Amino acid sequence: MIIPPNGYAAVGPPESPADWLAYLHGRLTSRLPELRRYGEYYEGEHQRLAFSQARFKAEFREVFENWRDNFCGLIIDSATERMTVDAFRLPDSPGTDTEAREFWQRSSMDALSNAVHLDAMIQGRAYVTVWAGTDGEPSIQPVSAEEMVVQFKPGSRTKLEAAARFYRDDWGQQWVTLWTEAYVYETKRGETDWEKGTRRKNPLGVVPVVPFYNRSRLVGNPHSDLSNVIPIQDAINKTVSDALTASEFAAWPQRYVTGLEIVEDDHGNPVEPFKVAVDKLLQAEDPAARFGQFEAASLSNYCDLVGLLLQHMSSISRTPSHYFLVNGGTAPSGESITSAEVGLVAKVNERMLHFGESWEKVIRLCFAVKRDKRARAYSMETVWRDPEYRTKAQHIDALLKLKQLNVPEVQLWSDAGYTPAQISSFREMRKEDALAAAEVQRLGPQPERISGVGNTPQEAKAARMASKLPQGNSGNVNRKLAEQK
Repeated sequence: MIIPPNGYAAVGPPESPADWLAYLHGRLTSRLPELRRYGEYYEGEHQRLAFSQARFKAEFREVFENWRDNFCGLIIDSATERMTVDAFRLPDSPGTDTEAREFWQRSSMDALSNAVHLDAMIQGRAYVTVWAGTDGEPSIQPVSAEEMVVQFKPGSRTKLEAAARFYRDDWGQQWVTLWTEAYVYETKRGETDWEKGTRRKNPLGVVPVVPFYNRSRLVGNPHSDLSNVIPIQDAINKTVSDALTASEFAAWPQRYVTGLEIVEDDHGNPVEPFKVAVDKLLQAEDPAARFGQFEAASLSNYCDLVGLLLQHMSSISRTPSHYFLVNGGTAPSGESITSAEVGLVAKVNERMLHFGESWEKVIRLCFAVKRDKRARAYSMETVWRDPEYRTKAQHIDALLKLKQLNVPEVQLWSDAGYTPAQISSFREMRKEDALAAAEVQRLGPQPERISGVGNTPQEAKAARMASKLPQGNSGNVNRKLAEQK
């Protein structure tokens, strides 16, 4: 089919699958340049060296062609490396949900979930689809925002009306899939005419796509964490490129000589009188000749400006300044690190709040594929690993204090950073230890028992003391009286 330049051209909402695909494809292509631009800045592939003069660009562009001084990746990674999904919990069930963990592990989401968080923070959005695999089990599939676009229902920010994915495989073949609540529409591999697709009923009754939006507002589109950082990154690139250019000109201090006659060649061009080098000596016969040297240019002003720009970048992105080493390369220690990372930890907690809600929708869709009643478990919670970095001694000490408040050991193990699989192993180990202790108690020496008394060691000891005759003078008198009887 031929897609209009601006996508869907008709008036009103789309009706046919081909109209939906044209409309959604138009929305996707309009945002692709911005999405790819954010990705290039994260990877450091933007390579925008702004030289002060055109002749510098022509002369030094090849010299600095492979130069990199990119902080965009640091800003994203410092937050995403603290986001780790451990498990999912239902309030009515003790511990974490075993089947939800099985869905998670089956789809390799331990690793792929980080890619979802990464893309969402870089490009402002990412997507996850849930569908039944060939074995009937739920399959979780992350999808880039460069391949998928969704449409919410009018007036809703949570319920989807349609979603479409457009992508090419490694052989250049096109794939197109459209989801609505009523049907799923797919075109054959490599098919360019979208009107020749196949339509089948959607067994879930909902669009099986979950958006992951970053910094989403009530109005407007979600934002990338790099949107406010890129202008500062460009300014840093400009300043550093100027410093590199100045270092080329001022790397060898300029020398001068006065009192010498200027010698010219046949064309009237002055001839350089000396070949200056480390192992060369400058000399002149004319007693009026004087030698001198200009001071080398200082690059400290460029360093100060870059440091100021990094401080602005740290403040805007809420990344601790010691990550940029703007304090002269000396990393802080102790309580100063904890105080410096308060803003970063708060930002990560805010992202986990929204991303966690999306992951809960993903797990509910997995239960919907299995026809499980937990598909409507809206009280489900995402269990995240603690995003705050602390020393092991501080962490364990805090957990021991929580134990004094009668916090269950399973919760303490989870807070200590152990995974649900490790916690399950701990429970089995505790059972084995208890059985082994009981077996040792059974095979060991048993306490002496006296008839007519209890079987506990305390009762046996009390009986022995009661049967022993009293000692001392009073005891002797009592014994004699007893013998006479």
